[in-house]
Amino acid sequence: MRLDKYLKVSRIIKRRTVANEACDAGRVLVNGKIARASYDVKVGDVLELQLGARAIRARVVSVNEYAKKDEAAMMYEVIEEN
Repeated sequence: MRLDKYLKVSRIIKRRTVANEACDAGRVLVNGKIARASYDVKVGDVLELQLGARAIRARVVSVNEYAKKDEAAMMYEVIEEN
């Protein structure tokens, strides 16, 4: 699944266009490297996002095409949040 879609489905970022813009601006890292929106997310990847004053590190636990609100938070595991 594309990185921008994963961020939206998992509800880390609310809108796909915002996720796409964050990737284009270089504010999303996967496994320590700047990732494009088209990056193919895999289980075990470590995502690092810099969203304004908020910084999040999360490990991908599952990749689902669709997720209900209560299931979305189970798609990733927060490692660190500032």
